[in-house]
Amino acid sequence: MSEAEENKKVEEPEATPEVKPEAEAPKDEPKAEAAEAPAEPPKPAEPDWKDQYARLLADFDNFKKRTARDREDTYRYAEAEILRDILPTVDNLALALGNAKDKESDFVKGVQLVYDTFLKALKEHGAEPFDSVGEALDPERMEAIATLPSEDVEEGKVSNEVKRGWMLKEKLLRAAQVVVSSGKANG
Repeated sequence: MSEAEENKKVEEPEATPEVKPEAEAPKDEPKAEAAEAPAEPPKPAEPDWKDQYARLLADFDNFKKRTARDREDTYRYAEAEILRDILPTVDNLALALGNAKDKESDFVKGVQLVYDTFLKALKEHGAEPFDSVGEALDPERMEAIATLPSEDVEEGKVSNEVKRGWMLKEKLLRAAQVVVSSGKANG
């Protein structure tokens, strides 16, 4: 054999072992990890009692605040139901006053006095009417029941109010029922 052939034989065995350890290395790693892992599971850490106590106090404080807020809202808006029941009476009195023929009669003056008393009582409890005629239709505060052409009011604005809208302390008590203008009549 020549020296070149001997060098090939020497190189071949050396090259083969280099490939085998790389292929066998992944098989050996899990064995090493398994040997290092403890046989029993780790014990849970002690709970942080101070942290749990602080969180519980914060939750309780939030609960107290939320309960107080709910109670205040209940008291603040408890009268809404009865005020809503009174509004048709106020509407009927306003309708009677609007249709009275003899505005100077004692009867009409008496009805006007009752109407004014109702309005004063409603205002003392935080209920106030809002005007919608001439305003753009606000679907959160107004209920459109019809659209009619109007020569005086532009399209999309309220031309007539059928029932007056009421607010109770910045909250909607009753939506206004309105007629919306569809613009000038054609022809």
